[in-house]
Amino acid sequence: MLVTQQKVLRKFWYAIVPIGKLDDGPFPFTLLGEKIVLWKDENGDPCAIRDRCCHRTARLSKGFVDDGNIVCGYHGWTYDKTGACVRIPQMEDDHAKLNGIRIESFRCKEACGYAWVALEDPLQDIPAIPEESMPGVRRIDQFYEIWNTSSVRFLENAFDNSHFSYVHRKTFGQFESPKPSRYEINEHDWGFDAQTEVPIQNPPESHVLTGTTDPETIRYLSNNYYVPFTRRFGCSYPGGLIHTIINCATPIDDDHIALTQWLYRNDTEEDAPAADLNAFDRKVTDEDRDILEATESDVCIDVSRKVEEHMPSDRPGLIVRKLLTNLLAQHGEVEIYRQAGNN
Repeated sequence: MLVTQQKVLRKFWYAIVPIGKLDDGPFPFTLLGEKIVLWKDENGDPCAIRDRCCHRTARLSKGFVDDGNIVCGYHGWTYDKTGACVRIPQMEDDHAKLNGIRIESFRCKEACGYAWVALEDPLQDIPAIPEESMPGVRRIDQFYEIWNTSSVRFLENAFDNSHFSYVHRKTFGQFESPKPSRYEINEHDWGFDAQTEVPIQNPPESHVLTGTTDPETIRYLSNNYYVPFTRRFGCSYPGGLIHTIINCATPIDDDHIALTQWLYRNDTEEDAPAADLNAFDRKVTDEDRDILEATESDVCIDVSRKVEEHMPSDRPGLIVRKLLTNLLAQHGEVEIYRQAGNN
């Protein structure tokens, strides 16, 4: 769907940027086509406003932060986290004229090591990730990058275990066993929970990830989808090792996402160095990226074929679309798509 034309999607939280990146000053971002700028206020908390000075329309992200406020790099007009103009250097003695000069601000807060933004009053809170509060579990930052695909395309792929044998045949997929494992899915209003067991190849470079040197092993998957574009890839292995990945397919516009990905493990850096874990997951993620960027980012599947309804591995993707369709309908909206070949 053309996410920038679906107004209700503005009413959700999106992971924007690792919180540490805001230490370097203003950070520009485009969320659902809206140009915003993030920075840290005087308390070290993230904040976000529209990335445009109301004086001469310069991008505030080209400025700097001073005492928790953002300063335009053109003429020094200064704004606080509410978007109110608090200083115009050229008229220091007439503060009364500052009343009413402001830029639109957005809801912004930190969770799981990221700054999250909602453009309007959110319908749901930031998803609660159980591993975030589990004792003995560490969080590892993985990837933060721009992909040339859509949020819906990413989510369809995220829950599709029939692509493992082909897209991931060089890493963990079993090419000789292409029939996917069946999901058990429990739907709810704001997403679904899905369980399955997937046999995988275990090449030497993935031993650090799986915790075993067996040539094959089993992944126990307890996955979650959170409307609209967040996934929890809850993965564990026979020895009890947890390898849970969180993905946020944050929509920049109709054709691009910012993929934010981090990892939870119930082991130590000595057991499995983060660099080694990230190196293997980097290969797997690049395999997904390569194929997704080869698809048309926003063309609806041909529902007249009906074959997808009979493929168990396509069911999660169809449920993603159904839940999004229901969300839009509840708010008086309909899905908007391009026609094939018009990207």
